[in-house]
Amino acid sequence: MAENEIIKVLIVDDHQVVRQGLRTFLELHADISVIGEAEDGLRALEMIELHHPDVVLMDLVMPGMNGITTIRKVRESGIPTKIIALTSFSDDDKVFSTIQAGAASYLLKDVSPDELVEAIRAVQRGDARLHPDITRRLMDQVSQVNSASQEISKEELTGREKEVICLVALGRNNREIAKELYISEKTVKTHISNSLSKLHLSQRTQLAIYAIKNHLVEI
Repeated sequence: MAENEIIKVLIVDDHQVVRQGLRTFLELHADISVIGEAEDGLRALEMIELHHPDVVLMDLVMPGMNGITTIRKVRESGIPTKIIALTSFSDDDKVFSTIQAGAASYLLKDVSPDELVEAIRAVQRGDARLHPDITRRLMDQVSQVNSASQEISKEELTGREKEVICLVALGRNNREIAKELYISEKTVKTHISNSLSKLHLSQRTQLAIYAIKNHLVEI
């Protein structure tokens, strides 16, 4: 980022109080300009297409279009806006799906204001930021998958199971997988359960890491 360059930020959250609080603090910094607010994903897409902000602070759970779907659509549009997921939810599946959708960083709403500002500046420079608790958990997940990969052959998975975990690795939820493969959500759950059992893994996120590590899918 060039010296004195202003970072244009869009705030997306369905709670007006949260948006106002973020705006009030961010506007104290001379290198950040809040260009607008959106209360849901559809409105966020409209504003991103119109204003091309540098950075978007994106809530994940919102009425209408959720944050993960919105992030995916922004990436598909080719607009170079960088997105920081800013949410209260830290479960591994949501973290992985958000990153796979194209978020540059994932932060929890308990992050300090100064850390948030630094994350905005870092993302604008091309760096990434993860909440420390999330980083530790993901490292644990990778470690467990590494151990499993040494003992289990990917050939033990059926063709359909491979298709399902590839879509998991791409950040798809069960409903989206079912629609894409023309199967029921119940069948998707069965394939995921069978894959976890065969690979001696315990969580969906580990399946996604396994698929990437073993080149079942290219990200």
